Amino acid sequence: MLTDEQLAALLNAVPSFEPVWAEGTISMKHRAIGSDRLMWTPYVDLDTLLVDLVHRVRIALRDTFVGAYLQGSFATGDFDRDSDVDFIIVTRDELTGDQVAVLQAMHERIFDLPSSWAKHLEGSYIAAEVLRDFRRRGTPLWYLDHGSRTLVRSEHCNTLVVRSVLREGGVVLAGPRPATLIDVVPVDMLREEMRDVIRGWGQEILANPDRYRNRFYQGHLVLNFARMLHDLVEGRPGSKLAGATWAKATLDPAWSALIDRAWGGRPDPATAVREPADSADFERTLEFVRTIMSESERVP
Repeated sequence: MLTDEQLAALLNAVPSFEPVWAEGTISMKHRAIGSDRLMWTPYVDLDTLLVDLVHRVRIALRDTFVGAYLQGSFATGDFDRDSDVDFIIVTRDELTGDQVAVLQAMHERIFDLPSSWAKHLEGSYIAAEVLRDFRRRGTPLWYLDHGSRTLVRSEHCNTLVVRSVLREGGVVLAGPRPATLIDVVPVDMLREEMRDVIRGWGQEILANPDRYRNRFYQGHLVLNFARMLHDLVEGRPGSKLAGATWAKATLDPAWSALIDRAWGGRPDPATAVREPADSADFERTLEFVRTIMSESERVP
């Protein structure tokens, strides 16, 4: 393992971008290593943060680095300033203990940068051979949760849905096109996973509702279950916005107001997660989860 002195020396070797975070500006160092405007996203301050992230990861991983990508809403297209920034870092091999230690310290530093986007990063590090073989889904990866500064072991991103989103629409920050790294996911297997998640997560929520009884999760559950049912019907992953729009047009109109309130409650999740859910909306949300579970069993 690296000593504290060696870890500090490696981190200090990573040059800071000293990015300019104001909307409409971009640091000269950003221009120097990329193009005049990379335009991964419409948000210059987010692009600047992503340049910094990728540069630090490449220094930390050296020859182990394969590629860095955006997935989630920035890959499906329905994103805004309240969206999570879902990323995937592909590595040649499994991370060593020393590499994890460096990455842990790196993510601590990134979280403390003066950018709201730094608190919205969420993603995983995955070895190339695990990513390519969709039969290895469910293997725990090193994962950064939304709003967290620490990597943990989690299966969160090691799914067929993430592979499909990444393969079909992943935004390349560095490395080869994701379609060259991921085998095609069969639609029937994709639908099977979607149905299993709706059923399994729904049963967990209904069995232990109190852990979700805050304002953030109340809206989060409505939007995610609408999205998952829409994805199941379509046979391909989509976005929360597409799912919410479809659910309002397709399901009982009585759900529309709940869906609208869920969408309107998306800003400032760090505050929302500490506030209790509206009791009436939460009970309606549990009924919505039951409804989506029932509807999912009717999809061929």
